Amino acid sequence: MNLWECLLDLLFPPKCPFCGRVLDRPGICPKCEEILPWMEDQNSLWEIPGGLRCAAPLWYRETVRTGLLRFKFQGAAGAADALGGLIAQCAAERLSGEFDTVTWAPVSRRRLRKRGYDQAELLARSACRRWDVKPVRLLEKIRDNPAQSGMTDAAARRANVEGVYRAAEPESIQGRRILLVDDICTTGATLVECAGILRSAGAAEVVCAVAARTPLEGS
Repeated sequence: MNLWECLLDLLFPPKCPFCGRVLDRPGICPKCEEILPWMEDQNSLWEIPGGLRCAAPLWYRETVRTGLLRFKFQGAAGAADALGGLIAQCAAERLSGEFDTVTWAPVSRRRLRKRGYDQAELLARSACRRWDVKPVRLLEKIRDNPAQSGMTDAAARRANVEGVYRAAEPESIQGRRILLVDDICTTGATLVECAGILRSAGAAEVVCAVAARTPLEGS
């Protein structure tokens, strides 16, 4: 570790993304690791509309929900390292050999200016560091639609994301098998819309990985 990294650790020590406890190194604290709502094998890989397969390590509830909301809306960008590591491990276990390119579901320029970072991009970059590769910006958001988090109806969520994305690098998409990264999957509307754009641009395959999945009805 160089002097600059040591100084950054002193000023901004790594914290558990779920409880905020200061840690010796980036990751998850032992207490949270023990109590987090981990996905069971039979639920950690599932199919969302359009035959799109998605993997996730965690259920979106309790401490996970609090941590992801803090990461997404309250400036806790440092949580991306640990969360991206979870996505990388889950994707390697559940989607191994199914992708050769990694991208993410982007935020709009307006939201990026307001928030200061794109949470899905940070997750994709963190996951890719574990594989010693870099993600590729293949999509851009061309309209600042209302946040999906404020909608519960599946049809409304689908309508809300229609036409808000386009291919950013069409020539880089053709023939690629793509892993699409995002933070949370609720109904899958955003992932389905983004995957449709990638497929229309010539992607050979699209699979998805997120940090957390919204609990199933009744669970």
